[in-house]
Amino acid sequence: MSGDDGHGGGPVRPVTAVVFATAAFIALLIFALGMTSLVLDEDVVATPGLGQIPGVVASAAATAAFAGGLWAAVRRRPASYGGSVWTALGAYLAYLAGMWATAVATGAGLAVATSVVGRIATGWFGVVIALAAFVAAWGGIALVRTRAGRPRWPWEDDEDE
Repeated sequence: MSGDDGHGGGPVRPVTAVVFATAAFIALLIFALGMTSLVLDEDVVATPGLGQIPGVVASAAATAAFAGGLWAAVRRRPASYGGSVWTALGAYLAYLAGMWATAVATGAGLAVATSVVGRIATGWFGVVIALAAFVAAWGGIALVRTRAGRPRWPWEDDEDE
């Protein structure tokens, strides 16, 4: 046998890992912010009249920063788990920047926008944003670094042939 039967294990392609990890980040971000809001009994953006647009734009900015940061991390050979720290930091800062810029653009004013971002950055909401990004990035890097093969049933082995 040649040893390569087409069923061998190997790392997941970087682009596939980024897609899966980015989807996981979006799910974790929405879940974590929702659960934190529920537990604390307060809104992520507690400023009346600001609306949902700043949160949506901030989440989109964090997702873009996450995908870009993770792409940079998984393209290195070998991919380092330290990249998950930088990816999480980038997503966290992009969320805050997106929130601030959109709050200013919607007419909230510099003081209100800075107040909203300061509250998120120094509270539990900021922690869960960074933690969601860290966990998803760690998983994406683990996908690229793994050498495991696909799951196989015992009868799929070629030993009898």
